[in-house]
Amino acid sequence: MSAVAKPKRIGELLIEKGVLTPDQLNIALTEQKKSREPLGKIIVHLGFATEAVMRDTLGEALGQESIDLSKVVVDAEVLQLVGKDIARRLQVLPLSLDKARGVLTIAIADTFNVVAIDQLRALLGGDLEIVPLLAGESEIENAIDQFYGFELSVDGILREIETGELDYRQLHGESEEYSQPLVRLVDALLSDAVKKNASDIHFEPEQGFLRIRYRIDGVLRQVRSLHQNYWSAIAVRLKVMSGMNIAETRAPQDGHISLTLFGRPIDFRVSAQPTMHGENIVLRILDRNKGIVALDALGLSDSALATLRLMMARPEGLLLVTGPTGSGKTTTLYSMLNYVNDESVNIMTLEDPVEYPMNMIRQTSVNVAAKLDFASGIRSMLRQDPDIILVGEIRDEDTADMALRAAMTGHQVYSTLHTNSAVGAIPRLLDLGIVPDILAGNIIGIVAQRLVRKLCPHCRREDRPNELEGHLLRLGEGERPVIYRAQGCDHCHNFGYRGRMAITELLRVDQDMDELISRRASRREILELALDKEFRPLAEDALRRVLDGSTTLEEVSRVVDLTDRL
Repeated sequence: MSAVAKPKRIGELLIEKGVLTPDQLNIALTEQKKSREPLGKIIVHLGFATEAVMRDTLGEALGQESIDLSKVVVDAEVLQLVGKDIARRLQVLPLSLDKARGVLTIAIADTFNVVAIDQLRALLGGDLEIVPLLAGESEIENAIDQFYGFELSVDGILREIETGELDYRQLHGESEEYSQPLVRLVDALLSDAVKKNASDIHFEPEQGFLRIRYRIDGVLRQVRSLHQNYWSAIAVRLKVMSGMNIAETRAPQDGHISLTLFGRPIDFRVSAQPTMHGENIVLRILDRNKGIVALDALGLSDSALATLRLMMARPEGLLLVTGPTGSGKTTTLYSMLNYVNDESVNIMTLEDPVEYPMNMIRQTSVNVAAKLDFASGIRSMLRQDPDIILVGEIRDEDTADMALRAAMTGHQVYSTLHTNSAVGAIPRLLDLGIVPDILAGNIIGIVAQRLVRKLCPHCRREDRPNELEGHLLRLGEGERPVIYRAQGCDHCHNFGYRGRMAITELLRVDQDMDELISRRASRREILELALDKEFRPLAEDALRRVLDGSTTLEEVSRVVDLTDRL
């Protein structure tokens, strides 16, 4: 019964989407009776729909995730697991391997081909979990020819370039792209950066050479130095991929790249800036899988988490997240939105730009060309019956004024502000021109945060604090608890740190605090009242993470001012 119903469901879905007419479906079903081939293959063969449309529609009908192999960059290591002959025989393309979880992601034309999946599992030792993604049959054939035919590792491609000549026409995709090693070199660098959990890739031309650096855990690390002869070709390829004007080299440009790496969609925000030695290009990596963290996985202490939930329980008002650029403000805001997100509330956001798409949330990018800035965007959103509004950043008086108006009219408003501390956000808003009486009573609370690197658990070494460190940690007489130092091993690429975590301070604004705000009290008065109400400054939260072995004093002092404790 299910075998008969399945083609009908797919056919109906294609008619609903306007891909097929009823007559075309009848023709395809008639052909299917003769040939006994899958309906999707017949529809493509008859020219009624493209393979890409069929792939996506089949995926939706069968509840299977589909993948566009034209935008895929394959991990070179994974290709070595499955030989070309086996990949062609089983009609599969290995995409990525998660060694920690033992999961292999593959592209396959028929996700119900249990025989092929079992054969692949047996070939690889039988312990791996295999996650199949739906792809078109000819797409898989082309991808096998493309990826298996050429060198894909950075070192191998560089060796190939040194012994061959560049054909600049092929950088524009006019011929078979993967025969051009520079095309593969750019893909390999992007893939390598994502694999190493980099947040940014810097291509920096210097006199005589090109420096390539990744920002990993907030710190820039040089990974390659290439001869300057490579740079013009690499720059052209990056511009072609991100939709920039390749002829323009004297003005700044912005672009965007969307690829599938390691079986998941990754976006790159690209910026080109003219410098003395040529264009400097920086790519910001936006990995949607890492954009949203559960609220209780942010690393807050139990008391801070309880305070944050209490602040979010207020039905209206402004809730701010503050900190410098790259301190994880956006991730925290998304975590908070994800916590309150359900079908009973209408959440709308205004961002510059939208970084991580979220279900059930109406997300809008600020658009200067369409005269949609933060202030006019909030004004427009208030007519959309929102319950919760997220404003990407409060930059000026107009945005601050509109955000507070929204908070005063019964909405919960989340936003970010560039200040160094939670207490410093109040004088900053007053400095923007907000009247103290309006600010008092309409601000729920302020979260200030920084990101510090976490010690690598494999190589951290035990130690005891010296006299100065004991003073910073406010240890009592004779107290010498165990603290840890960074060392370095293969797991952390010999840096001693792996991953980052947030350290935070939460200022909850209550009636007593409102009283101080309304009479323009000094920062010191506000801080003294906050400390009386169990407010824990950033330094205290940071040192808590030193004592629990998560990070080091050296790392904490890099991002938090500890001089007040001396």
